[in-house]
Amino acid sequence: MPKQLESVDVLIIGAGLSGIGSACQLRRNCPDRTFAIFESRTNIGGTWDLFRYPGIRSDSDMYTFSYGFKPWHDASSVADGAKIRRYIQETAAEYDVTRHIHYQHKVISAHWSSAHKHWTVTALAGESGEHVTLTCQFILSCSGYYDYDEGYTPDFAGTDQFHGPIVHPQHWPDTLDYRDKRVVVIGSGATAITLVPTMARETASLVMLQRSPTYIADIPLEDPTAMRLKKWLPVAWASRLTRWKKVLYQIYVYRLSRKRPKVLRHFLLSEVRKQLGPDYDVKTHFTPNYNPWDQRLCAVPDGDLFDAIREGRAKVVTDHIDRFNREGIQLKSGQQLDADIVIMATGLNLKFAGGVEYQVDNKKLDFTDRFIFRGMMFSDLPNMAFTVGYTNSSWTLKADLTASYVCRLLNKMAKCGHSTVTPRMIGSVEEEPLLDFSAGYVLRSRDQFPKQGDRLPWKNYQNYIKDFITLRLGGLKDKELEFR
Repeated sequence: MPKQLESVDVLIIGAGLSGIGSACQLRRNCPDRTFAIFESRTNIGGTWDLFRYPGIRSDSDMYTFSYGFKPWHDASSVADGAKIRRYIQETAAEYDVTRHIHYQHKVISAHWSSAHKHWTVTALAGESGEHVTLTCQFILSCSGYYDYDEGYTPDFAGTDQFHGPIVHPQHWPDTLDYRDKRVVVIGSGATAITLVPTMARETASLVMLQRSPTYIADIPLEDPTAMRLKKWLPVAWASRLTRWKKVLYQIYVYRLSRKRPKVLRHFLLSEVRKQLGPDYDVKTHFTPNYNPWDQRLCAVPDGDLFDAIREGRAKVVTDHIDRFNREGIQLKSGQQLDADIVIMATGLNLKFAGGVEYQVDNKKLDFTDRFIFRGMMFSDLPNMAFTVGYTNSSWTLKADLTASYVCRLLNKMAKCGHSTVTPRMIGSVEEEPLLDFSAGYVLRSRDQFPKQGDRLPWKNYQNYIKDFITLRLGGLKDKELEFR
């Protein structure tokens, strides 16, 4: 028999950035609600504890990537993984949520009972994998949509022949010594452009091998507006004003990419040419065949990637892999890239809701049949929400709004004596993919995700201002939201 834990009002799944933020909001806005956090790993921090590859950093500015209730005070607008991890830990301690975390509790199933109006959650606990259960009124899934067990690795021919290590950044070995080694980094996304300038300081040679280019923007490591504001205003005020400036700028850039993509494309490429000089082949190595923000725009602080290329510490090769051999990689063009180490910065696998099996009244739940309500709940599913951030802006902006909205729902339920809240679709809705994004990791897994509609409240707008007005300032009275 599974061990029964004490029942709570709210179970949060995941103790990463979203889970800790949600727990803090519960402490702030729903102080009478009991809660627990189930975390499958042994540490707090989620992504920022799991990923330990060289140079790991935020791919969004920290003024928007930080919590709205705990402004970012550090001078750096882009932070490394250790700083982000400390920030999450400090926030958890400040709001006294650490004691609510159950480490090494991997949730495997959650069953909703309409008769009892609660969830029964089963987890594997500790190194022994003992089954434990917990009942709760509401589940808030903050496990993200990445598969934390395994990253995406293409099946290249001949990898078994290569004489050196082949490493995926998701599982970086502590013992990997790349000093004075020939290194090839496969990929051109956020992970690759982080690894390359960091590793290039110590390698004998480094090649970033890409199948196709990515849009890359140079951003200042320290935000000049924030620095000026901090001279005249309290740090918290300066941080909040900078946060809103960043929000507005992100929305402007994204709208420009949709309405006038050629203008943004020209600007981004001209900035690359300024960095690398007129003789560099920007067309081949930094000009994608898609418009900006069809895939995520990558940023490099203070142009560190361009510095590494310009100084000859790293180079970019744009080609397709034919096969691996003992000495390195044979390309389709016939070129040979000799290497001692190959890094597979080839992306992530997606896994919705952490791979947890959900049931409603003993019937298995298929999320692909469900529509998303307000970007966080599911059609005809009571008392559950999940956190998914923006694809065109900082993840935490949406995570904050989701947690705040859930707190408002919980408070209304308590005030009015309701035990359930369930989104109910009224009228027709045209189906659209939840993640409207052409990145490879999205396209590979799109059929595993719920759907969104073409109208509110079933449309998941990628716009913080609209969501702020609706989720933070708007009322909870909604004909498609059922309280009982």
